[in-house]
Amino acid sequence: MKNQTILLTALAAGALCLSGSAFAADPKASPKPSAASAELDSQDKDFIMEAAKGGMMEVDMGKMAQQQGKSAEVKKIGKMMVTDHTKANNQLMAIAKKKNVTVDTSHKMDKMNGTDFDKDYLDQMVKDHDKDIAAFEKEAKNGKDADVKGFASKTLPTLKKHLQMVKDAQSKMSNADSTKKSS
Repeated sequence: MKNQTILLTALAAGALCLSGSAFAADPKASPKPSAASAELDSQDKDFIMEAAKGGMMEVDMGKMAQQQGKSAEVKKIGKMMVTDHTKANNQLMAIAKKKNVTVDTSHKMDKMNGTDFDKDYLDQMVKDHDKDIAAFEKEAKNGKDADVKGFASKTLPTLKKHLQMVKDAQSKMSNADSTKKSS
């Protein structure tokens, strides 16, 4: 019995040494995720990843709208997007850090410029916010992690407000275009 205990202890120690040297030999290898990350449901983790990417894109597009927008309204919406999404991104990053989730915030933006910038920007904001609202509603309803689920619930009214403001701006722009054409 004593020999079996010694043998098992030696095998366990050897396994630990081998796994440690494997991580040391491969700089890309990462240690086991912490308990907080391991416990995070894949849906919650995917939500964090997608929301972070989308949030960063909204900030960058908002900055673009402030610089390239033709109308004061588009510039104002761009500024609001930067402010609100920066705040939400900071909250989400704090949750991601707490849950030991590494977030890739790189994203691809459509190129927008020229005479149709305002229209293209508003169209993109409607599309993005429709998609975001659906994802946030799903997470708020079905999320497993209380922090992530709470973030989604708390952020939803802001996203809905953004969507309404963008649609109102589209409507005004459309009405102004109609007035110009009939004159």
